[in-house]
Amino acid sequence: MSRTPESPAARLLRASFATEEAVYGVILVAGMTAVSGVHKGSSLQVFWTVLITVVVFWLAHLYAGTVAGHGLEHGRVVGLRTSFRQALKRSLGLLLSSLIPLVILLLGATRIMEDRTAIWLALWMCVAVLAVLGYIAFHRRGAPWPIRIIGSLTTAAFGVVIILAKALIH
Repeated sequence: MSRTPESPAARLLRASFATEEAVYGVILVAGMTAVSGVHKGSSLQVFWTVLITVVVFWLAHLYAGTVAGHGLEHGRVVGLRTSFRQALKRSLGLLLSSLIPLVILLLGATRIMEDRTAIWLALWMCVAVLAVLGYIAFHRRGAPWPIRIIGSLTTAAFGVVIILAKALIH
């Protein structure tokens, strides 16, 4: 049975999504949503705070990855363009992982749902995305299903901790 070749976009998504950058991005989004949800209130304000923070962190990550990857590696020279492409591919997970919570915050900003509901739903969606990322990461490594579930729950626990902190602060 032959496999259908993946499109370049599908390959890039697979390579970028279940990465440490994606996990870090979701934790960043959850933390920023929790903190700005307490201090600012409206889902539109939280949306802009989270979006700007994620973009700034992504640009910093992209720059750091480019600089760190540029130079001599295993006896060969890695040019700036190659280093940038590699850093871009690795760092895309940080952006991609923020999309679902940001869309939910926009639902609150457009009054499709109440601000408070949108903020809490975005936080819980971060937990769900973390669970999926954890599961995918362990699946890729060939772990048996019980370990995948434990990995999923452990990864999701980071989001739950942020939600507990928000509840205690609020």
